Amino acid sequence: MSKQMKTVGTVAELFAGVGGFRLGLEKSGWETVFSNQWEPSTKVQHASEVYVSRFGKAGHSNEDIAKVEKLPRHVDLLVGGFPCQDYSVAKSATAAKGLEGKKGVLWWEILRLVQTHKPKYIFLENVDRLLKSPSTQRGRDFAIMLQTLGAEGYSVEWRVVSASEYGFPQRRIRVFIVAKLENGNLDATDVIFKSGVLARALPIDSDAETKSFNLNLDVVELSNTFNQGGKISPFLTSGFYSAGTVFTAKTRAKWSGKRLTLGDVLIPSEEVPEEYWIPEDRLPEWEYLKGAKSIPRKHAGTGLEYNYSEGKMAFPDSLDKPARTILTGEGGATPSRFKHIIQIGDRFRRLVPLELERLNGFPDNWTQDAGENQTLSDARRAFFMGNALVVGLVEMVGRVLAEDISK
Repeated sequence: MSKQMKTVGTVAELFAGVGGFRLGLEKSGWETVFSNQWEPSTKVQHASEVYVSRFGKAGHSNEDIAKVEKLPRHVDLLVGGFPCQDYSVAKSATAAKGLEGKKGVLWWEILRLVQTHKPKYIFLENVDRLLKSPSTQRGRDFAIMLQTLGAEGYSVEWRVVSASEYGFPQRRIRVFIVAKLENGNLDATDVIFKSGVLARALPIDSDAETKSFNLNLDVVELSNTFNQGGKISPFLTSGFYSAGTVFTAKTRAKWSGKRLTLGDVLIPSEEVPEEYWIPEDRLPEWEYLKGAKSIPRKHAGTGLEYNYSEGKMAFPDSLDKPARTILTGEGGATPSRFKHIIQIGDRFRRLVPLELERLNGFPDNWTQDAGENQTLSDARRAFFMGNALVVGLVEMVGRVLAEDISK
């Protein structure tokens, strides 16, 4: 953090990755005093090593979050982009610890630390599918998160946000969740559209209809009965939860500022390594994978035949629009439907790691080194950016939280 910037409050960062939350919050005046990053599926902890190489070892923990018994005594803000691969958080009716999902169970570790420390604010990020999980009870998992936070005295705001809607050069859609430790009756419509943290940080149009429903059940009943048989989630793109009642609306971003595009983040062609340029004889493979197709297949279990269909994707990716969402498989030279391909003159190429970092708002070459002269592979760096968040959005929310805590 800049020595000239006054610290407004302290942060504990869970599932820290390579430090996107910390970068955004430090720009808005927050001081991170604790961080935890642990990837159970890999022996070498590269993300943690990148984090330490950029921020130092002080206050950093590289261990399973279940082993983190406590946070520093004074923490004002708890943040985290908790893993989204498997976020079913339902408890079974027969056992308090009978949780579904291997990574979704991490929600209960977040809640455990919330119960122990009761930070003034909580700021979480996940994929927007969280609002629809699981497919058999649309929205159940998010309902449980709201209910369990509400039981600890928090009101909760949420918003589905595409970074490009607020001027950033990537169409990265995520749900932001902000919880505040508070009591009292609040005007839910006012919170959603005007006075809430997310409404002030990320403005929206105010002409949407607000719907409401109750979550006045204990967590086991909620797990067993919420939206049974429902084909769509009742949680819309914006909302507020307080005292057992959900208020939600389908909203649109309101932004009149500068808008960046994929073309704005590119490095000069002469600086692009030769392996990133696509050989002419490989272009048909890329073009086929990006094109529309209908492929006859047979179900492995039932033997039923069906057609697997895919729509057409842009080829090449447009330079005058925001980029598509970076995925974890962005790295590597193998032709892929989901990797970005751009055209410069009469040649085509992939995006280099530095450009992927810029799409998420990280400083140039942020993920290049992991300390002790350890240079990371380009594929690993792309993986980090596929898991990362857009730093500028965190900064926008962090500034509003800073205003509130300063009052």
